[in-house]
Amino acid sequence: MVSSPLRIAVFASGSGSNFQALAEAIAGGGIPAELALLVCDRPEAKVVRRAEALGVPTLLFRPKEYASREAYEREIVARLEAEGVELVVLAGYMRLITGILLNPFYGRMINIHPSLLPAFPGIGAVRQALEYGVKLTGATVHFVDGGMDTGPIIAQQAVEVLDGDTEETLAERIHAAEHELLPRVVRWMAEGRIKLDGRKVTVAKEVGP
Repeated sequence: MVSSPLRIAVFASGSGSNFQALAEAIAGGGIPAELALLVCDRPEAKVVRRAEALGVPTLLFRPKEYASREAYEREIVARLEAEGVELVVLAGYMRLITGILLNPFYGRMINIHPSLLPAFPGIGAVRQALEYGVKLTGATVHFVDGGMDTGPIIAQQAVEVLDGDTEETLAERIHAAEHELLPRVVRWMAEGRIKLDGRKVTVAKEVGP
């Protein structure tokens, strides 16, 4: 078991509903962790206002102001290290990352994706599921590797596709599943229960009182 709260950085680019769900789970005492930093590539995004309301420090940047992706990632890594961040959570962060950011945090960087990977990676996953005609889709939390949504899978939660679903109605139910799944996985991480061995991820059973 981890004896001190796990220091987490969340990366997000949009509304930040997963950031909010995670913050509420931590505040409720369900996760032995603390939100040390929000990293956002869109300073005008709603997630920034959420972080400010919760008193979570932010690192805001505009990628176009940097010569390269590697340049802003070096700045991000320096801040993560300065804040003592132990786990990076990508929650709607819409930027590909390079080894500059990934390598120092491999095995300590997770992403949430709105499909049952390996089905429908990349952007537009909800629309892809509807167009393909699947009966089940859902949400996946996985470790981040060098590919697009290709890292080892930690946990998944299924969502039924209903007759008459639109992209909006299906996305709403998938987001609800994400808000349950992500805090659960972060709790496992904070409790030191997750083991990564190649592509195989195992979760130790919870030890009772």
